[in-house]
Amino acid sequence: MPWAIDVAEELGVPALAFFTSSTCSYLAYLAVPELLELGELPFPAGSDLDEPVRIVPGMETFLRRRDLPSCYRRLPSDDADPMLHKVEMFAKATAHSKARALVLNTAASLEASAVAHIAPHMRDVFAIGPLHAISPSAPAPADRSVVYLSFGSLAVMSYEQFTEFLLGIVATGYPFLWVLRPDMVGEDQGYGVLEEAAMVAAGDGKGRVVEWAPQREVLRHKAVGCFVTHAGWNSTLEAVVEGVPMVCWPSFADQHINSRFVGAVWRNGLDMKDVSDRAVVERMVMEAMESGEIRRSAEALARQVKRDVAAGGSSATEFQRLIGFIRELRTSNAASGLTKVAHRFDVSLGPFLPGECKFKSLRHGKLSSDITLRQVKFAALYVFKWPPALHLRSEVETEDDLIH
Repeated sequence: MPWAIDVAEELGVPALAFFTSSTCSYLAYLAVPELLELGELPFPAGSDLDEPVRIVPGMETFLRRRDLPSCYRRLPSDDADPMLHKVEMFAKATAHSKARALVLNTAASLEASAVAHIAPHMRDVFAIGPLHAISPSAPAPADRSVVYLSFGSLAVMSYEQFTEFLLGIVATGYPFLWVLRPDMVGEDQGYGVLEEAAMVAAGDGKGRVVEWAPQREVLRHKAVGCFVTHAGWNSTLEAVVEGVPMVCWPSFADQHINSRFVGAVWRNGLDMKDVSDRAVVERMVMEAMESGEIRRSAEALARQVKRDVAAGGSSATEFQRLIGFIRELRTSNAASGLTKVAHRFDVSLGPFLPGECKFKSLRHGKLSSDITLRQVKFAALYVFKWPPALHLRSEVETEDDLIH
C-alpha cells in the first residue's frame, strides 16, 4: 500500500515499509516498467518460456521467463493479465517511495545481491530475517523418511493435477503427510473423497491427509526428508532454516522466482514449475529425498542462516541498526516541529512468541467526537512479538492539526 506511506509522511509520521515476500521478487517487480517499455511484456501466448530475461540485475545468467509471475504471460485470449498493470503501478510507486527505510525478511547469505541492487532505490534497507528463526530450535535427528506436502493457503489445483501428484508421491514408496485444504482441489470434489482416494492409493497406512498442520514443527521433525511446496516466501524460509530439501511447484506472485533460486542458486531443492506429471513428481521427489548433494546444500544453507540471526550475525546486526534508526527518527521528528501532530515511538524488549503475528485495521471515520480523517481511508498496524517489540502510537489534537 504505497499510498499509506504518503499519508503517514504528510501527517508527519515517519514511515517504514516492510516487504514480506522475497527480495529477489521485489527486484524483479522493479524491472516491470522497463520490460513494458521495451515491449517484452506481456510474454506472448505460446512463446518460449525458457528464454532468458537479462534485465533484472544480478540474475542475468539464470532468470527465465517462466521464473517470473504468471501474470507476466499474455492470457489465452491474447489480452494482458490485469494483475500486470497493478504490478507496474506498484513498481513505479516503490521506485519513488517516501518511506524512510525498507525492511526485508531475508538474510545476507540468501539474497545479498538482490539487497545490494535494491539499496540505491531506497533511503535505507534493513535485511533482518528470517524473522521466525530468531526463536532458537533444537536440531532434529537425521531420520528423514517422510515426504511433507503443503501448497499454502491460496493455491488451487485441478482434480487431474491432484491425481498426478498423488500417484507420483505414492510411486516413490515413501510415506507422506499432505496438508490438503478443503477448498484446494476444484471441480466440486468433496474433501472426504480426496482423503479416501489418498488413503487407498497409499495403502498400508503410508499416507496421511490433514486439513492443517503446524508447519514449522513438521519441518523440524526428524522424520521429514523432503518438502513439496508452492515456494511461498514464508514456507521457503521455514524449510531453509530447518535444512529440509524442497521440491517447488509455484502458483503465482513471488513463488516462481523463489523456486528458481531454490533450484539454480541455493541448490537446496528442485524447481518443478509448470509440470504436474506423475513421472516427474516421482523422479523429483526421489531425487530430493536421496541426493546427498542437495541435502548437503540444504544443511549448509541452514547453518549459515542460523549464523545470520544469531548474535553478531548479519541479520541480528541489521535488526539492532533498525532499532537505532527508529530511535533517531523519533528524536529528529520531535525536534523538527514540522507538524502539530504528536507521535511517540516506544521501543521495548519483549519475549519472542514463535509464529505469532497480530494484524489490526482501522476504517476511516471519527477518531473522537470532533475529529474526522478525510484523507485516511485505511490504517494498518502490525504488532510483532519478538525482541524487541516495536509499538507505534500517534495522537491527533484537533482536525486543524491534520489540515495544517
